[in-house]
Amino acid sequence: MKKFTGKVLSIKTAQTAIVGVVRFKVHPLYEKRTKRTKRYPVHDATGVATGDVVEFSECRPLSKTKRWIITKVVQSSVLSTQKSKEAPITSRKKGGAGRGKALSK
Repeated sequence: MKKFTGKVLSIKTAQTAIVGVVRFKVHPLYEKRTKRTKRYPVHDATGVATGDVVEFSECRPLSKTKRWIITKVVQSSVLSTQKSKEAPITSRKKGGAGRGKALSK
């Protein structure tokens, strides 16, 4: 049974998470390492958050593309563990068209 560990990239659909697995491929002649990322649609019955590191394994086909199921959450993301009510920090860009002026029609 195949098992992979990856980071949750998207949780937009119901009971499905898109998990990215990063591998490094070494060139046979020049020995340069290049990063390869593959995205897997994974069945999510536990309710993970974006940014979590999860372990998933293969299972029977659950839909047209889902053949993987989350077995455990290895590391929770900062976003899911930190529930602060602070206002988000916004940055102002300097310059640009219409700076400081309201647009009217």
